[in-house]
Amino acid sequence: MKNRVSISLQALFAAIVLSASAVSFAADTPAAAPEAAPAATAPAAAPADATTAPASAGPVETKETVDNPYGLQAVWNGDFISKGTLIILSIMSMGSWYILITKLIDQYKLNNQAAEAKKSFWKASSVQAGITSLKEGSPFRYIAETGAKASEHHEGSLLEKIDLNEWVTMSIHRAVEKIQSRLQDGLAFLATVGSTAPFIGLFGTVWGIYNALTAIGIAGQASIDKVAGPVGEALIMTAFGLFVAVPAVLGYNFLVRRNKSSMEEVRAFSADVHLVLISGAMSTAGNSSKKAG
Repeated sequence: MKNRVSISLQALFAAIVLSASAVSFAADTPAAAPEAAPAATAPAAAPADATTAPASAGPVETKETVDNPYGLQAVWNGDFISKGTLIILSIMSMGSWYILITKLIDQYKLNNQAAEAKKSFWKASSVQAGITSLKEGSPFRYIAETGAKASEHHEGSLLEKIDLNEWVTMSIHRAVEKIQSRLQDGLAFLATVGSTAPFIGLFGTVWGIYNALTAIGIAGQASIDKVAGPVGEALIMTAFGLFVAVPAVLGYNFLVRRNKSSMEEVRAFSADVHLVLISGAMSTAGNSSKKAG
């Protein structure tokens, strides 16, 4: 009986061991590995693409733009006094450069006309022929025409009391003075700009300093952000005033010196024309008196 019980227990134990080994064998089989491999590798490919995309685009550089609140734009954005001072200085500067350029062109034309008068006028057979050889609008032609008319038309009861020589001299002198007056047009503006522009800029400087002191008083402390703007505005006004005044003064002196040399040519030509006209008039008067005698 005991032997049968022991045999049955051994058989039961053997069955338990076989079932346990079968379960462990089923767990260790690699049949499910090929199906799980793609599922495991598929999520790994997505991060790889996500990391390579920014690398191909490259780093993006950003530049910071800093606005300057204390430059020329700040001066224009100031009050009406600052704007008015800036506008006045701008008008004075543009007017100075316009006068300087136009006067240089006029002097260049005058020098060319002087050279032309020396070549053509004095080689003519008569005064009238010399006058026609000069261009219209030439100051030298104007002098010659004025002198010729004065020598030919010495008429009237009042004019007959004046000597012919004096009458021709006065007529030519008036023509020369008129030409000189035209050459000096605009020089007074240059002189005015050169003498007043620094003071206008100084006025803007004083106004800027006043605004700085006002800002300090309102803020209650002398911080750099309260003082930098008005003080920068004041310095810009001073620099702009000098920028307007210095070219005006230099241009005025330059034009006056060139006008002096140009007027020497005009006066020399007028003196020669005067002598030619007087000598011609005297010779004509002498011939008429001989015929009358």
